[in-house]
Amino acid sequence: MNQIQNWYAGLQPREQRVVSIGAIALALIIVLAGILMPLQTKVSHLLRDNDTKRQDLAWMRVNADEVRAAAATIPANTGEAPVVLVDRVGRESGLASSLRGTQPNGTGGVRVQLEAAPFDTMVAWLATLDRRYGFSIDSITVDKAPAAGMVNANITFSAPAH
Repeated sequence: MNQIQNWYAGLQPREQRVVSIGAIALALIIVLAGILMPLQTKVSHLLRDNDTKRQDLAWMRVNADEVRAAAATIPANTGEAPVVLVDRVGRESGLASSLRGTQPNGTGGVRVQLEAAPFDTMVAWLATLDRRYGFSIDSITVDKAPAAGMVNANITFSAPAH
């Protein structure tokens, strides 16, 4: 630092003014380039992000019902094995006395046998497995049972993709 002071003291007064003005200009350039420009860039990005978020919020308010309806169609992931889930939902739906077999098949799906199941209850159960849990039917065989409104069925489901 002493060398710089000695060098500066050895300059003519006119040269000292030029060096001082140059040092001030350099300091201003450093402040502008190093502090203010990145700050201005960051503020611009934040303002743009804020505008985007406002637009997204306005869209969500307009389309809230559609978004809620779409969210209701996403299959629930209960963490249960497919065979356990199908059996549990069948029992909860009122098919406990009709379930004759619920077994996993080799592809990760489930095979179910129903005997003397109420047709309407079976259809509601199939709809629940499809809408709420994402199961799809690979194959189904339905035969009329002796009692009115009752059916025997063999159903193979594909496991949902979570």
